Amino acid sequence: MNKLIFFLLGLCFCFSIINAQELQVKVTVNASRINSTVDKKVFTTLQNQLNNFLNNRKWTGDNYKSNEKINGTILLNVESIVDQNVYKGSLIIQASRPVYGSTYQSPLLNFQDADFTFKYIEYQPIEFNENRVQGSDPLTGNLSACFAYYAFTILGLDYDSYAPKAGDTYFQKAQNIVNNAPEASSINGWKLFDGLRNRYWLNENLINNKYNKIHDIFYSYYREGLDKLTTSDVDARKKLLEVIKKLQSFNQDNQNTAIVQFFMQTKTTELIGVFKNSTSDDKANAIDLLSKLDYANAQKFKEEVK
Repeated sequence: MNKLIFFLLGLCFCFSIINAQELQVKVTVNASRINSTVDKKVFTTLQNQLNNFLNNRKWTGDNYKSNEKINGTILLNVESIVDQNVYKGSLIIQASRPVYGSTYQSPLLNFQDADFTFKYIEYQPIEFNENRVQGSDPLTGNLSACFAYYAFTILGLDYDSYAPKAGDTYFQKAQNIVNNAPEASSINGWKLFDGLRNRYWLNENLINNKYNKIHDIFYSYYREGLDKLTTSDVDARKKLLEVIKKLQSFNQDNQNTAIVQFFMQTKTTELIGVFKNSTSDDKANAIDLLSKLDYANAQKFKEEVK
C-alpha cells in the first residue's frame, strides 16, 4: 500500500512539473533541400529533441496552467551541409498570446533569422547552461543558444504585454546569451556588425533604456487596446490609434530602429483587420500613420483598410 501511495504521489508530482512549463511551441525541421546521402531520420530526431528542449524545460520561476502556456511555432529550414554534422539554415519564429474575451491569438513575434549555423549529431543531448552558453563546442552550443535566446525573447514579449516592462528579466537573460554567444567563423547573428536585423539588434533595442517608450507602447497596444475590443470596440480602436501615433513619434525620434520594423512586420495583418472596421476618420488616420511606419506596405494599407 505504501509503495502504491508513493507511486501515485510521484505521478502527481511529475504531472504538476509537466504542467508548470511555460511554452507550447511546435518546432518543425524542414530538410528537403539536403541531398539523399544524409539519413533524413537525423532531422526527425532533431525536431523531437528541440520540441522537448523548449516545451519541457522550466524557463521562469512562475507556475503556468495549461491554458496559460505561450503558443508558438519555429520553422528550422536546413539549407546546406557545411561540414560533417554541421548545417546551415534559417529560422522563422512566431509566437502569440490570447486576446481577452476571445479565441483570437494575437502575434507577439514574427521574426526571420536568416543565418543560423549549428552542429548536431543524432541523439546528442541539447543542453543549455546560462553560465556557460557556448558549452564545450561553439557550433553545438549555437543550437541550444539560439533556441534559448528565442525562448527568453518570447517570454519577455509576453510579460511585457501584460504589465509595463515586466519582460525585462527575460530580455536580460537573452542579453546574457548575446554577450556570451558561441564564436566561430561560420557563426553569425550575435554581433552588431552581422547585419541590421539579427539577434543582436532585436535584443539591443529591447534592453536599451533610450527606447523604454517602446515597452509602454507594447503594453498599451495589448492591455488598453486589443484586450478591450470585446467590451468596447470603438474605444479600443481609438486607443490603438493613439498607440500607433506614439509609435510614429518614437520612430521619428529614433529612425530605422530594428524594433519598429519588427513591430510592423509582426502586426501588419492584425492592424489591417482592426482598422478596416473603424470609422472613416479613424481609417484615414490609420492609413496615414501606418503607411509612414511601413512604407513597403503603404499600398496594401490603402487598399485593405479603406
